[in-house]
Amino acid sequence: MTLFSVDSQTCRRDGSCAAVCPMKIIHFAEDGSPPWPGPDAEELCIACGHCVAVCPHGALSHRKVPPDVCPPMGKDWPLSRNAVSALLRGRRSIRVFRERPVEPGLVEELIALAAHAPSAHNMQPVRWLVVSGQERIQPIAGLVVAWMRSLIAAASPLAETFHMARTVLQWESGKDPIARQAPCLVVAHAAKDARLAATACTIALTYLELAAPSHGLGACWAGYINTAANLSPPLLQALDLPEEHLSYGVMMLGYPKYTYHRIPKRKAPSIIWR
Repeated sequence: MTLFSVDSQTCRRDGSCAAVCPMKIIHFAEDGSPPWPGPDAEELCIACGHCVAVCPHGALSHRKVPPDVCPPMGKDWPLSRNAVSALLRGRRSIRVFRERPVEPGLVEELIALAAHAPSAHNMQPVRWLVVSGQERIQPIAGLVVAWMRSLIAAASPLAETFHMARTVLQWESGKDPIARQAPCLVVAHAAKDARLAATACTIALTYLELAAPSHGLGACWAGYINTAANLSPPLLQALDLPEEHLSYGVMMLGYPKYTYHRIPKRKAPSIIWR
């Protein structure tokens, strides 16, 4: 099979597949015959699936993205403006969790949703590490605190900027300002030489965070853990990521202990119009 094939009987020659192709490798002949891949299609195609997804007749079949593995869009899927507004404005960073483990199946569902996040050139570089249970998470938090102590001792400007002395005191008093007693940590990592990996991981984790409430869960970025992950050799060793991989984001995940009833006001957006 070539890169893609077209059913000449069902193809309506509307040009939509060529129009949405980001690499512009789908061509139409003037005689109205079905579209065909250009000579550089094999080299340039990023297998994004746009051509398969846009065809309303299922006429185009891509070798790497066959239509039979692409579920149809539900007619009731589009969200209203109010629903999207409620989702985005009502999002809260959850830092207080119930003492209840998160079922692995729910985490897998969230990661499967996050896998649909966009990435540069459809590289999909994001890989995932899930750490469950306080017996595994607390040693990670302890390594972050040890790293903070070393920065405080060295009078690092980073320690002052992030109020690490106060954080360490909280830890020593029995609190957990690092992982917030979350029952689950989700780490998005990628090869350090992957193109725009940091951006891809950030977007993917944002997808996961926004999807979490629909699964009854709450999430919050674990900034201390992620910052330390790539600066503290003991922590990097404990995470045991694949060789040449870096952590580009860590999310705390769990069942929220409290329910929010108001939407806090935000600063008015600063917009420059040209």
